Formats: sequence, C-alpha cells, structure tokens
Amino acid sequence: MSKSVLLTGGAGFIGSHVVDRLIMENKYEITVLDILEPQVHGDKATVPAYLNPEAEFIQGSVEDYELMDDLIQNNDILIHLAAMVGVGQSMYQIKKYVRHNTYGTSVLLDILSNKKHSVQKVVIASSNTIYGEGKYNCVQCGVKYPDFREKPQLKEKDWELKCPDCGKKMDPLPTDETTPFNSSSIYALTKQNQEQMGLMIGKTYGIDTTILRFFLVYGPRQSLSNPYTGVCAIFSSRLLNNQAPLVFEDGLQSRDFVHVNDIAQAILLSIKKKKAKHQIYNVGSGESISIKNVAETLAEKINPKVKPIYNEQYRVGDIRHCVADISKIKNHLGYQPKVRFQDGIEDLIHWIRKKTSNNKSNSSQRAIDELQDKGLIK
Repeated sequence: MSKSVLLTGGAGFIGSHVVDRLIMENKYEITVLDILEPQVHGDKATVPAYLNPEAEFIQGSVEDYELMDDLIQNNDILIHLAAMVGVGQSMYQIKKYVRHNTYGTSVLLDILSNKKHSVQKVVIASSNTIYGEGKYNCVQCGVKYPDFREKPQLKEKDWELKCPDCGKKMDPLPTDETTPFNSSSIYALTKQNQEQMGLMIGKTYGIDTTILRFFLVYGPRQSLSNPYTGVCAIFSSRLLNNQAPLVFEDGLQSRDFVHVNDIAQAILLSIKKKKAKHQIYNVGSGESISIKNVAETLAEKINPKVKPIYNEQYRVGDIRHCVADISKIKNHLGYQPKVRFQDGIEDLIHWIRKKTSNNKSNSSQRAIDELQDKGLIK
C-alpha cells in the first residue's frame, strides 16, 4: 500500500526534485503545499511548470493552523522544506523570517502534539549556517571552533581565521554534526529553532524525526527572481546578462556545493532508513571549492569576455570556510554524492540559459544595494 506524503515548500527548487524522485518510486501519494512566495516564484506567483502534475498542489501557508490540521490528518510522512531563505535579508526582515520559519514550524509541531494523526515520519530541512565558521585546526593549539572575524581584522583585508589562543592562522577542517551552534544570522537562528523544536517534539511523542543540514545547494530550477538564491545561480544569471560576477573578499573563501539531486537522495534515504530516527545529518559533497573557482569556471563556460570583479568588500556575518563532514550520513544511510561539481555546473547552466533568454532581471544588484543601504556590506 502506498504511503501519503505532505511536502511543505514542495513547489520550490528542492521540493520539486524530491517530488520527482518520490513519484519515480511509485510508492507514494504526494501533496504539495506552497505559499508561492513572489520573491521565489516571480510577481505572478503561479505554479511552476516544472512541478510534476502527478502531485496534488495546494496553495497555502504553514502558518494556517486549520489548513495544516486538515493536511496532516491525511498523510503518513511530513517533509518540511517551507522556509524564507536568505542570510543577509533575514537581518532586516526579522519578523518575516521568524514568522515563516520558527512560528510556521511551531504550527506543525503543535498539531502533531495535540491532534490525532497518522504521521509516522518527519524530515526537517536545516542549514549549514547554524555552524557559523565551523571547525578549524591550529597546528599549535589543536581543534578550535572559532567565533566570527572581528571588524578591525576585516577592515585590514586580513581574511583568514586566527587561533583565539595563539593568534596563528588556522586551517579549516570538515565540519561534523557535533560542532556547536554558532548562528550569525536570523535565518540561521530560525533553522536552529526548527531543529531543536522538531527533535524535542519528535522524541517526546515518539514521532520518527530526522534533521538534514543542507550545505550550498545548486542545480536546475533555482529561482532567478530571488536575489538571495544560491551563488551559482546568481553568478550564472549575471554572466548571461553580460554582468560581471561580484566576488566579496579575495574569492578564496570556500564552500561545500551539493547538487539538488543529492539532496533529494538524502531525503529519500531519511524516509526509508530506520537508523535515521531522531538523527541529525550533514548533506553536502564533502568537497571544498573556492568562490573564486566558481566565478571563474562559470565565466569561462558562459561568457569568457566578462571577468569576475573582486571588490575586496565583505558582508557582515559572512563566514570564511565551511565544508561538510558527511561520514555520518554515509555510514548510517548509505548516502553517496553522485553529481560532481563539474557536471552539476553544466546541468545548471543548461537550465539557466533557457530561463535567462526571457529574464533580464537585475535582482542581484538590487539585493547588493539593499545590503549596502542597511550597512551590511563594508
């Protein structure tokens, strides 16, 4: 007998790929709930053409208690992806982010705690941003979990992390799930709230709950109208519109880029594997790639005449390095990243070429202007 799945935020970039994977399995009846946020889906906010028609679509918000109560009663699995996304924007749209992310999640958990339901599994999407700078090694003092770089250091364009004890430059290490919380934005803090509330209620009421901490997700269907979307999509869109990618600091800051198909793989494994119960997993590629590498690779492939601009400015709250230690999800669930960055970038570019031919949006510049206006770019 097929199981019924409710995906909140299921019409978005990640959610739509998860829908496709679930439908391919032919074991699930799927309901997609999505608010169709204009910043993500455009001003018209219509159901995206890429959303699989075999899924039932309902437009609505996770903040709507009565709607969520009805939906939860009719589903066995809840995949909670709905969230406002954008680190910088969260620092001045505080009420909106807390309402959507923290309060919205509290509505789901309140229903699971107080109403009769058949939900057997909950998967909650979290973010690597809850780690802040993550895990480093000092050759003299050992493993450290440093705080954020101070403004005087950044003003001197001294970008790398220094040991808090001896002051020597530290080397980044893969960040594992035991790394302490060190949120640097309201967005990250709301993700931390979602994690802690979700696991607390799951354990209290015996609901199998899994937290997945996504690193930098990229791939087809990333929103081009959302100026706070992933850096790969932002750079690609600018290049296709003959605009140079704007790279902060010196470009040598590094991230873990994970293809959306591997995110979908992790979500399905979390549903299927009993070992995922009440666990937290990083979901990444396990590989470190510099922003400079990303900008120059994309420029070479898309528009070689346009070169990235290294403005040596910095964004308040930005981290220097963060790469996932994915050994836990590999060992527990058998997760294996299957899309190499070089192949995934080709996949993304192919999709964006089709979209950008009709999209001359300057949203990424507007986002930069907003951050500067709020004093979040120095």
